[in-house]
Formats: sequence, C-alpha cells, structure tokens
Amino acid sequence: MDYSSICFHDGNITNLINTRTLNTHHDFNHAVQMHSSLVRRLSLEQELEGHRGCVNAIAWNSEGSMLISGSDDTRVNIWSYSSRKLIHSIETGHSANIFCTKFIPETSDELVVSGAADAEVRLFNLSRIRRNGVEEGGISPSAVFQCHTRRVKKLAVEVGNPNVVWSASEDGTVRQHDFRDGASCPPAGSSHQECRNILLDLRCGAKKSLEDPPKHCLALKSCDISATRPHLLLVGGSDTFARLYDRRMLPPLSSSQNKSPPPPCVNYFCPMHLSDLGRSSLHLTHVTFSPNGEEILLSYSGEHVYLMDINLVSGNSMRYTSADVTKLTSFSPILDRAEVHSSLYGASLNGFSVRNKAARLDKCRKLVQIAEKSLKGETDYYYGIEACNEVLDGHGHGHEIGPSLMHECLCIRASLLLKRRWKNDSHITIRDCHKALQINPSSTRALICMAEALAVLEKHKEALDFALASQSLSPSDFEIMERVDNIKKSVAAAEADKAIMKSDRGSKTNYRAGKVLSLSDIIYHTEGDNDASIDDPEREDSDYDDELELDFETSIATEGGDDDDSNVLPRNLNLRFHQRRDSTMEIDRPNGSFGMSFENDKVRHQPEMAIDMKQRYIGHCNTGTDIKQASFVGQRGEYVASGSDDGRWFIWEKKTGRLLKMLHGDDAVVNCIQCHPYDCLVATSGIDSTIKIWTPNSPVPSIVAGGASGPETSNVLDAMEGNQRRLCRTREAILPFEILEHFQMHEFAEGSFHPFECAQS
Repeated sequence: MDYSSICFHDGNITNLINTRTLNTHHDFNHAVQMHSSLVRRLSLEQELEGHRGCVNAIAWNSEGSMLISGSDDTRVNIWSYSSRKLIHSIETGHSANIFCTKFIPETSDELVVSGAADAEVRLFNLSRIRRNGVEEGGISPSAVFQCHTRRVKKLAVEVGNPNVVWSASEDGTVRQHDFRDGASCPPAGSSHQECRNILLDLRCGAKKSLEDPPKHCLALKSCDISATRPHLLLVGGSDTFARLYDRRMLPPLSSSQNKSPPPPCVNYFCPMHLSDLGRSSLHLTHVTFSPNGEEILLSYSGEHVYLMDINLVSGNSMRYTSADVTKLTSFSPILDRAEVHSSLYGASLNGFSVRNKAARLDKCRKLVQIAEKSLKGETDYYYGIEACNEVLDGHGHGHEIGPSLMHECLCIRASLLLKRRWKNDSHITIRDCHKALQINPSSTRALICMAEALAVLEKHKEALDFALASQSLSPSDFEIMERVDNIKKSVAAAEADKAIMKSDRGSKTNYRAGKVLSLSDIIYHTEGDNDASIDDPEREDSDYDDELELDFETSIATEGGDDDDSNVLPRNLNLRFHQRRDSTMEIDRPNGSFGMSFENDKVRHQPEMAIDMKQRYIGHCNTGTDIKQASFVGQRGEYVASGSDDGRWFIWEKKTGRLLKMLHGDDAVVNCIQCHPYDCLVATSGIDSTIKIWTPNSPVPSIVAGGASGPETSNVLDAMEGNQRRLCRTREAILPFEILEHFQMHEFAEGSFHPFECAQS
C-alpha cells in the first residue's frame, strides 16, 4: 500500500455525480466546487496585468462577477470575472501602499473602499465613472476617513450592511465608519483624537503570555467579521493571541482621547506552545472565519498556519490556562486509565456497520505500517508523519481504531517528529507523548520520547524526570539505557554551560561596554536551528532577565529634499540602553497611543484561558511580509491555502493537514489567496505586479504543476525543507515591536507615512 494512493476525505467525484439524482437534499455544487480531484488539476490560466507595484489585496464581490485589487501603485482596479479584463482603474489619492480593499455589500457593487499605509480609509462610488471603457483619470472619493494614526492593514464588511465598514490599524484600534454620519472624519476644524468611532481600543492590549496582563499597544494586522454570526469580530496583531469579540457586548464608540483598558474578549486563541513565549517578535499576519463560522484560521509570521474551533459546545475545542502549559511538560501521575479511556473513547460506534468498521481498521493498520517503515529509514520521515496524521486526524480521533493502535500511532509519530525536527516539531512530540501516556501511563516508548523532546527544548530537569521514569520501567532495555545516558550527558553539559555563563556575566558587561555593535546586533539575535530558541526556559536566568530600557530617537532632515534614496533608514539614529531599575514603566507614544502602568497587575490580573489548536499546516514560509494570508478554500472550507516567501502557494486538506497542492505563483512572495465564491477558481497575488488566475485545466492531477507558471521543483520535500530552514534561520527581534516599527516607515514633518515598498516585517 502506497501512502500517495490514499484518497482524500471528500470522496470519489464520480460517486457524487451518480448520487446527485438520488439525494435531492445534497448540495451538489458545494460538494464538487473545490473537490480534491479538481484542486489537484489546478494550473495557471491567466495573468491579469494592470498594476505597477506589488498587489497587496484582492477580493471577490458576493456574486463572483468581479474582482477588486489594491496595490503599491495606490490604484484600485476592478476586473471582470467572465472576460478576465480590467473594467475600472481608480487613482485613489492614497499617498502610500494600499493594503486592503473591499466591495461594500448590498450596493450593486457600486461602492468600494480602500485602506492604506497613509492611515486613511477612502470610499469610492463606481457609478461616477463614465462607462465607456477603462477610466484612467482620478475619481474623487465619496468619503475620506483620516482618524487612524498608523497604517490601515485590514478592512471588514458585514453581509447585508451597505452603510458601515470596519478598519483595523497598527495604531491598536478597530474603527467603525458609518457612511451616514458624514463624508469625512475628522470633521473640518477638529483633530483625529475627537473622532468617536473607536469600536475596539487595544492600544494597551498586547500580551507577552497568557498569564501576563495586557500592557502594550497591540498593532493590529488583521480582522474579520463572521458571515453567519455578524456580531462576532475576530482580530489579530503584534502578539501571538487572536481575540474574538461580541460586538453587542463592547462599550459605546469612543474617541482616542479616552484611555481605557482593553474590553474583555469572548475567547483568546493561540496554540498552547506559543502562549508563553514571553519576549518575542512572533505575531499574527492574518485571521479569518470559516464559511460556516465555526472555525478560524491563524497565520503567524515566523511560524505555521493553525486551525481553531470556536464552537465551545464541540468536544474539539480545548480550553487551557497557563497552568495547563506547565502541566503538559511536568512529570506527574497520569489520570486513571479507565477515566482517560472514558474521555477519549466515549464516542459511540453506532452508525458504522461491522464491515465498514473492519475496513477502516484495516486501512489504519496499513498506514501505521507505512509509518513504521518511515521510522526505519525506508522512506522519508514526512510520509510516515502524514500516514499517522491520516490515522489520528482522519478517523474520528481514536474512537474508530481503539486505544492500542492509537497509542502505537502516537508513539510512532512522536518519534518521527523528533527525527524530522522541523519548526516546533518538538512541541507536537510532547503533545503526542502526553496523549500516549494518558492511554498507557507505563509506556516506556512515550516516556523516553517525551524526555528527548524536552531535552531539545532545553527543559533539562523535566527531561531527566521522564528519562529516569522510563529507565525504572525497563531497567534491562539496552536501547532505553543508551538513550537515557545521552539525555543525562546533555543535561550535564547544559548545566556546565550555565555555570560558565554565570561566571562570565561580569566580563560580558565589560565586553559589551567596549564593543562597537552593528545595528543588526542591537535589533536582532539569531535563532538557533532547533526549537529551544522559541521556548527558552533559560531566559529567565540569563542576561535577557536584565531588562533593557531603550530610548529611541530619530532626526530626519526635512529641508533641501536632496536625498535621492528614500528607502534608507534615518541618517541620525540614537539608541541609548540602560538597565531598568523600576518594576513599572510608563511609555508615551506618538500619535495618541500610550502605555499604562500596571504596578499591581500580579495582584489584580486574573489569569485567562485560551483555545488550543485543532490542526496545523506546514511546508510554507511566512517571514518576509506581514500581510500574508491563510484562506479557507471552497464554499464548505474543506481545504486551507497559504502563500509563501519562496514564491509558491500551498493547499492542504483541512481535516488532516495533508498537503494537496503546491504551485509556483510569484517570482518572490505570494501574499494573497482568494477562492472564487462559486466556481473552481483561485486568484493569487504577491510581490509581482500581476494577479494570477488558477483553474483546473491541467490534463493530469498532481501535487505540483509546472510549465506556464514557471520553473517548478519536482521534489516537493526539497521545497518544504527549504522553507523550514528559512523559518529556523529567522532572526528573533529583541526590541519591542513599537520600536521596530520605526525601521519600517519614515514619519515626516507633514505627518504622512512612507513605508518601504513591499516592506518586510
């Protein structure tokens, strides 16, 4: 049995066609729109030419008859779906890159809106354009909203609401713009601080970890409104937590003059292993609801794409606290096996015939055999992990296969992840070992894998606890003894390094005083090639604990205008570091943003809960841009797609995380992916000035496509491993996000923002 021969979970398209006359209640169009057999035939049909810069935003209208796009050239273009031709090209008047654009619902697609790096939101009425072909001249906006103070990164609209648009900005606010209130904001003669349109104020909403109180400005990167429950608002920004709000429960609209703590959210969403990173530049670039509104996707810069379940009644949702994060890696007696079995296998098998149940079980056993061969080195680790994913995620999360086979599959996948060592594989290993130990607390295989994963993460004490437990259960097992000895040696070496580091602290201080540091040295430290750099337990005892307070000053010549190169950093840059001596800090930020002092937070703040990941999607790389999207594909959202820094875009099966398709979509970076609302068609854009249209016109289904789309790597694993190396080489910023923002944009005397073209995050 070859793993590549395993069918996807949307079934056989021939059977769907044959049964459509028998099942009148079945929505055939939804089932086949993006069927796996069609997705695997996707290839480049056409490139739409009409922009002169990076295309940062694309969106379909509700009928799918038109596509709108926004670009660095500050133009908004409208394209016809049927003819693939440019209908309108609007010179918006924005003074910087357009990051988002939308059709306004229920307006016959005559109203469109754009948001840009100049901090403005602009509304346009297409009926004002003479309908005699493409209009190259400018069109005056119907409304201009200038109340944001930093880049507008995302717009959201509500189905059925033609009067309101919401904008999320890096100034930490979501603003509600009602077209009925006036054509401009702020009104003439008033300042932006007087605009009473702030729906959500997160200027003091960013968190370092789940247990820490929010303190700093959450620079918002993305927002979305649920199509099925429009009162739900989802936002993500410069920390690792997505937040879900009920708009009905939010305070009344306010102005930026009011400095209030962030309102409580319905839920936080964050993979458990990313919830306690502390100081980190890891942040969200995109958040979105599924078509049915029951799930969300989170795309992280420097990380993967994750699926979350927002249906709190569903058993798939997993709430956790900061204590649960610690408990996951601590050696302690596991739940009673009967109790665990009740929770893991309580699902009824009623509804499955004996024959179907036997066939499924036989298929799972064959997949586990494929994984075992991979573990022995007969095939690449990737295929063994995919086979285990098919068993564990594709077949009822265990209740169809029984505890014994589930335990075996969890242990095999954990071992394979340890060997592969892609980004955060060690964290997933810990999850699998924890589940395996719930099934069998005496599993030496799970205990030793857990110990090795913790050692990779430099959690040495915990690693030693699990290693000794495995040795006590199998004192005569030579392989276990050898692996335990290796862990003991690594722990001893780490302790020795720690002692040396402590003794060198004094000399380090003197060395730093005499060393001339480059700007790169100051801003970044280099991540290691393993997962330890992501979740470093030694940081609490290292020099990172000597919190540095930073004074950031820039001075830019505003006279003369003889600077030919606008894409350079300010010529006068002063960075002053001194050790923080106070436990609290008040920060005054430009443009009305602020920091608040939380002197008694440890007493007042109640630790909160978050919802853990349901599935992760890997293989791409998201480090180069902070507008990279992850999208649900199809009307039922059965597939997930994301762009990548290597110029490719990826499609995975949502249920199992299995890679379905990889396509070359840009000469540099693919940022945007938008599936047509009804047809099997996908539009993508990125650093190139063109928009690519993809349709299932390839004669042969495959995981890759070459030819018209440019050169393509035949070996999918080479491309994916290359992206993992890029992720692991990502430099981790040690300065706060709000400081790094100054390196991405220039603030000139007249108050306009001029970010670098296609600025990297």
